[in-house]
Amino acid sequence: MNNKQKDIFFQIHQGIPREGPGDFESPKNAFLKMVDLPPHPKIIDIGCGPGLQTLDLASLTNGTIIAVDNHLLYIQELKQKIIQQGLSAQIEVIEADMFCLDFPDATFDVIWAEGSIYIIGFENGLKQWQPLLKQGGYLAASEITWLKPNASKELQEFWHTGYPAMQDIPGNCQIIQNSGYKIIDYYILPESAWWNHYYQPLEEKLQIFQKHYQADLEILEVVNMVQQEIDLYRKYSEYYSYVFYIVQKQAAS
Repeated sequence: MNNKQKDIFFQIHQGIPREGPGDFESPKNAFLKMVDLPPHPKIIDIGCGPGLQTLDLASLTNGTIIAVDNHLLYIQELKQKIIQQGLSAQIEVIEADMFCLDFPDATFDVIWAEGSIYIIGFENGLKQWQPLLKQGGYLAASEITWLKPNASKELQEFWHTGYPAMQDIPGNCQIIQNSGYKIIDYYILPESAWWNHYYQPLEEKLQIFQKHYQADLEILEVVNMVQQEIDLYRKYSEYYSYVFYIVQKQAAS
């Protein structure tokens, strides 16, 4: 995509509740699996986007949260929500790149990466972020994952282009274990987590952009690309989903 198309892509996504599939029950279930956290855990939410899951986390813990993202508009949006909900003492928002997070080792009890670890790569994220965790700390990440083999050619081609490192559940579990973590649990996000706060509002915005920019082929290319992703999930949701993986840092051998 050129710069104009990138700008349109962010405009399409701006203002929708989530930047990826998710719901309140998913982080709640994941957080409840972290059974031995301290009373006031220190949490980092990496790739927080507009931060709906950040606010969900704040309702589940007495700890403090550092939310990081490198997209200024998302950061500004989340800061406004935090002020409106009176959560400034609990949540700090930082503009930062997940590829080079500048925190001392063993800073956090929990690393949270809901729908964002794919940006750095599942294996790379697990390994690169591990030093930030305290011993016995947890990492919770939702990762796009194959659920069934023998997907259609168009679906395989789409994801091979969009995310060639995509694995099935056994493949991701092997990566987790090879990266020095213990698997606590994993579970598949329901289809409602894709539609309610993500694809439905996104599709409504696509219709507006399609009508408004019907003579601009560059913009329509972006609109059609996003619509293709939605249409593929509508057709083939049984073959892939986001899977929430809850893992714990193990002692070095």
